This record gives sequence, C-alpha cells and structure tokens, in this order.
Amino acid sequence: MFAAAFVACPVAPDARAGEDEDPTTLQFSGRDLWRNGVFAYSGFVYAPGGFDRDGFLLKLLVNSGVFRYWSGSLYRQEVRGAELQTQVLPGFRIKRGTAEMKFFFGPEWQTHWLWPDDPDNKLRGRNFGMRFAAELWSEPTPDTLIAGDVSLGTLATSHTARLAFGWRISGDLFNEDFFYVGPEVQFFDSDGYRQSRIGLHITSMKTGDIEWSAAIGYARDSDGQSSPYVRLGLAQKL
Repeated sequence: MFAAAFVACPVAPDARAGEDEDPTTLQFSGRDLWRNGVFAYSGFVYAPGGFDRDGFLLKLLVNSGVFRYWSGSLYRQEVRGAELQTQVLPGFRIKRGTAEMKFFFGPEWQTHWLWPDDPDNKLRGRNFGMRFAAELWSEPTPDTLIAGDVSLGTLATSHTARLAFGWRISGDLFNEDFFYVGPEVQFFDSDGYRQSRIGLHITSMKTGDIEWSAAIGYARDSDGQSSPYVRLGLAQKL
C-alpha cells in the first residue's frame, strides 16, 4: 500500500489526439501528502461527444493511501490504516459562457485495513456505497478564476469540498500561455474525523500536452494534529 500511495498510473506522455479529432478522454493522476497521510489517485473521464459541448460523461477513479489517527474508543491509541477506493460515476457536463459544471453520481467500493482494529470506525473492511460529485470552473473576468468541487458519500457520511480563487498570470516566464495562482480552502468530513485546509494553488500550468496543478498550505484536523500539506495533479486529453 505504501507503493500504491506513491505510484499511481502515470499520464501517458506519447498518447495524443489527432489534430483533426476532438479529444474524448481525459486521463488524470495525483498525489496528496500531509503529516498523517499519503494518498495517490488515478483515473479518466470519458466524454463521447468531446469536451467542448454539453453531454454525457463517465468518470472512473481509483484512490489508495496510508494514514494514521488517534482513536477515542481505544483511549487515544494511535491507529494506522490503509485504504483502496474505486468509483464509477456516470455524469453530465453543462457549459454556459465561461462557466463549466460537471455532475456525477454512481457507486463506489472501499476497502480499509486498520492496525489495531478500531471497532468504532465505520470504515472497516469492505464497504459499498453511492457517491455524488460536482465540479465548477468559471472565469468571471478574463483575468480571474473560480474553481470548486464537492463530493458526498453514503459510507460513514464521508464528504469533501474545495473552493479556490485564482488570478491569471502570464506564462512568458515558462514559455507557456498562462496559468492561475490564488488561495484555496478545503474541508474533509466523516464520522469521527474532520480536517480543514487553507493554502495557495497553481492551476493550468502546461508542459507540452500535460496540464498540471499544485498546492501547498496548512492543514489541521479534529485530532488536534496540524502540518503543511502538498498536492500535485496531472492531466492530459487523449
């Protein structure tokens, strides 16, 4: 699981859509690291009608990681865990002007391992549930960005939300068109555990056909633990 946390399916560097064809697949991969957890995810979004028009989407996401927390039921004993998640989410894309919204809903499977076993943790063993997710990308002015996402799950009421603002920066320094820089806030919540984050993100940096994003900031959770966090994401349309 440690290997899975650091290594996700890489973005294929050689796959490119033909010049006369609209890409129909977005492949993505990312890492998330903070003091008490290391996670990696990978997947793709398939849009049979292309990404420049409204229509059906299919999102497949695989996420794995290792973590630790302090259990109240075990008299504040440290519990170490590992998890594997798979989500299959049909969805729909809506674009109005410079605003783009994506909505997904579908099943998810989670497997959790805990050492020692924590009987009060609802996320133990194999579990099946449903998940709703939504994403927003809006450019209210030529030089500003508002981006956000929310994910709501039925397993142990596991929810996440993120909101980011950005300002357009000329990419001349990196021989690219432009990218966005700005603040972000993020929140994780499940039965018995919460984490809040505030940080700075870089979005829409491009290296060849690959677009990447990154963030760094400060995180604090309901166990009273705090530390810096780092997040990196890669994406490529095929």
